[in-house]
Amino acid sequence: MSGWTGPVFQPGDPGYDDEHRSINETLEHRPELIVGAASAEDVVSAVRYAIDRSLSVGVQSTGHGLAVAADGVLVSTRRMKQVTVDPATRTATIDAGVQWHDVLPVAAQHGLAPLNGSSPHVGVMGYTLGGGVGLLGRRFGFAADHVRRIDVVTADGFLRHVDADHDPDLFFALRGGKGNYGVATRIEIELFPVRTLLGGGLYFAADAATELLHTYSAWTRSVPEAMSSSVMLSTYPDTAGVPDPLRGRYVAHLRIGFFGPPDEGETLIAPFRQLAPPLLDTLTQIPYTDIGTIHHEPIAPYKVYESGIYLGPPDAGAVDTILRHAGPDANAPVMLELRHHGGAYRRTPAVPNAVGGRDAEFTLYLGSLIDPETMATDKHLHNEVHGSLRPWATGTTMLNFFGVGTALASVRTAFTAETFQRLRDIKTEYDPRNMFRINHNIPPQTRSALPAG
Repeated sequence: MSGWTGPVFQPGDPGYDDEHRSINETLEHRPELIVGAASAEDVVSAVRYAIDRSLSVGVQSTGHGLAVAADGVLVSTRRMKQVTVDPATRTATIDAGVQWHDVLPVAAQHGLAPLNGSSPHVGVMGYTLGGGVGLLGRRFGFAADHVRRIDVVTADGFLRHVDADHDPDLFFALRGGKGNYGVATRIEIELFPVRTLLGGGLYFAADAATELLHTYSAWTRSVPEAMSSSVMLSTYPDTAGVPDPLRGRYVAHLRIGFFGPPDEGETLIAPFRQLAPPLLDTLTQIPYTDIGTIHHEPIAPYKVYESGIYLGPPDAGAVDTILRHAGPDANAPVMLELRHHGGAYRRTPAVPNAVGGRDAEFTLYLGSLIDPETMATDKHLHNEVHGSLRPWATGTTMLNFFGVGTALASVRTAFTAETFQRLRDIKTEYDPRNMFRINHNIPPQTRSALPAG
């Protein structure tokens, strides 16, 4: 097919399956057309192709994958890889297919760091436009709070350059509403003067899990914003590549990122060193470019059902509830993470956006490795955990914490009622037929919307 500078694939073409493959392989994607976009102009052509044929448009770079199976036009942005840093303005301009590991070394050359997530192998665009919770968040807030400009192809097939002064409603919606309003082709973000941190983890055996989680819950109430932390409860597989002390064992993993003097960080962490000898201790001073080693999240393909909710300050009852579902005696097929928020996450950004959950003290994340046939069972388990923690929940969450198959009622919880209504109004203005619905969808108000796919 002609009209694109990048490759184009239809079902049966060589390379079709590889082009739509992502890390999370839970869904089977069968788009009618895949456009391997090499430029913003290719994205414009892809959207106009979909307009002419009344097709949906989904977007995928090389990140964790789509939330809904692609069926119309899939724009693959992995060839759009340019990153430029302006040290004078402390900003980075980043193309749609870039992952954080592409940005980290370029920014580090100037002593700067982005507000990336715990995994460097996540796409910058989806992470940032979905909110963006990372290890620097308690100091500086959500990644979406520090977006300067977005280039986006909207449902009319035109490329817009959007910021606080140009299409301000669209700029508001894109930052937190993710892919519901167009295909973002380039983004300009702020960078921060961070070179190193005290980072790593303490891995405790099952018999220390209860004391660790109760200590952690109390400890987080007084730590400075420079301290970022989380606890993961999971059973490590008994496979090659897993460190011997962890292999085949239930582990309570305390993850630490401290952006202050190392001695101060060690003093803050001292209560955990007194709990029990850890199975493994990886805490050390590291360059910011090594930040992915703290959570060491998987990059090989997997099938997972994910969910997440925001919690207020958990008391002893909340901790006991978490342990009942995911502690060492639960024998549950689930990974549970409790990640500390507060700090700068609470602050309203200079240019307001759609990101909700600013009152949260923690994110509770659940992940279950699955076969697609077991998804109903996994959903039931996740819902049971969420329901039991309702007394401590804020009632909100973030689009980035939803997995596949999320209902509209859950999508609503990512926003305040006022913001969700505003997002639907903006959706109605910019995408009245819901072309951009291969996502955690925010539907338009109009009757002409296509059915969600």
